This record gives sequence, structure tokens and C-alpha cells, in this order.
Amino acid sequence: MRLMRIGAAGAERPVVCDDDGNAYDLSSITTDIDGAFLGADGVERARAALAGGALPRVDLAGQRIGAPVARPGAVICIGQNYAAHAAESGSEPPTVPIIFFKTPNTVVGPYDDVRIPRGSSKTDWEVELAVVIGRTARYLDSHADADACIAGYAVSNDVSERDFQMAQSGGQWSKGKCCETFNPLGPWLVPAADVADPQALDLSSRVNGEQRQNSNTKDMIFGVRELVWHLSQYLVLEPGDVINTGTPQGVALSGRFPYLAAGDVMELEISGLGRQRQRLVNA
Repeated sequence: MRLMRIGAAGAERPVVCDDDGNAYDLSSITTDIDGAFLGADGVERARAALAGGALPRVDLAGQRIGAPVARPGAVICIGQNYAAHAAESGSEPPTVPIIFFKTPNTVVGPYDDVRIPRGSSKTDWEVELAVVIGRTARYLDSHADADACIAGYAVSNDVSERDFQMAQSGGQWSKGKCCETFNPLGPWLVPAADVADPQALDLSSRVNGEQRQNSNTKDMIFGVRELVWHLSQYLVLEPGDVINTGTPQGVALSGRFPYLAAGDVMELEISGLGRQRQRLVNA
């Protein structure tokens, strides 16, 4: 099962897809796929509605696909969570998770254009596994307790402007992370129950058809469960929040590839979670 949102930006409607790719309108049980829906057992309600066979079919042809979660309350990001990426960034692997935030309005659909900011010279791509929270997580007792708090997973692109992030940062990364359209998400939210092992997913990125990143989530320094547990010791995670869990090696920051320019095309994929594609345009 997969959850989607389709339609014009700001006017998306909720959709559920079965394992054969057939899409069905979820409007009879929710107005949107958001924190309120996820926190009220929305995933299981959608599964039951799909199994019931009464939902109307939807034709996805020609439809814009939005982010699978409507405007998350928080987008929490983990920095340098793959040792090889830390190395290409010139840093030692972290001993505790590095945390930074993106503003929720960075989240756009998986096929929407990404806008290169004014004055940018170092816009970069980052394929990441996104964790979507489905139940409030506060002071979790163990890593195992994280499972009940995860609604599902999605493909995320943590787009970054490296000059803003580092040279113009003032000590924090947010200037290079929060530019408009800097977090394409989706195409789907795949329920946690339908992902056998989030630490065994291939993830990759291409720019203009050329391979950039090719790794597996088993190489994460801090796994999904540990991250959710760790974050809950410092902040309250709420339904609909998104955690970007870090990117592997192969970004432009490494010096091995050019930074992005208008007209470039990014393609990002995670096994079982789908593929997204964005074109770069000037803001």
C-alpha cells in the first residue's frame, strides 16, 4: 500500500494505491494526509478502506503529485550520517547525531521544479531516506519503542546551497538548507509495516542521467530506530513530522562533480519507495 496526494499545489487530495498500482480516492475518510490523519491511526484506516473495496478509482495520468504529507510541523535533518559522506565533507564521522532543521515550506512535490536561489553558486543534491512520524514520541525508553511512532517512509531530496550553508552561515547551516523548494518529498508514503527493513534499502541519485550517489541505508552511522529514540530525548516528535536521515557520499561538495545549474535534472530513488525527478530553474 502507498499513500499519495495529487492535485495543484495547496489543493491536493488524498489517494491510496494498492500493490498493483491502482489508485483510489481517500476523500471519504480524510480531507488530507497530514499529522491529524496519521495520528488518528490514518494508515490503518486507509488500509481497511482499501480492503473494503468501496473507494472510487482515480486516474493518475496527467495529475500533479504533491508531497505525500501535507506541510509537516517540523522537518528535522541528520547531518553526516554516512561515514563516507562525512569524509568527503572533510569531517570525522560524528559520535552523536548532528541535528539541523529545514522550514516546513521547503517541502514540495517529487516532480516539482527546484529553484536555484538568487546569488547561488553551489546548489547541491542529497538523496535521503525520510521517516514520517505517526505517533507522538517523547522520552522514548528504548530504540525498540521507536517502531510504534513511525508512520512510514519516503524518498527525500535535502537540497543544499553549500556557500550559504558554510561560508555565509554565521555558524549554523539553515541559510543553505531552507531556500524555497529545497525539500522535494515522495512520490509516496510507504507504511512502516510494508517496509521489511529500513536499514537495507538501496538509494541513489543521478544528475542529467549520470550516476552521483549509490549506497544502502545499512551504511548509516545512526539507524532509524536510534535516531527517533535520540531525538525524543531532546524534543517532542509529533504526527506528520519528517526526519531526513542523512545522505551518502557522491554530492557536489566532494569536489568530484559540478554544482547544479538551471536546466539540470536530478533523479533520486530508494528501493521500494519510488523515484523522484526535478528540473533546476532560476528563482
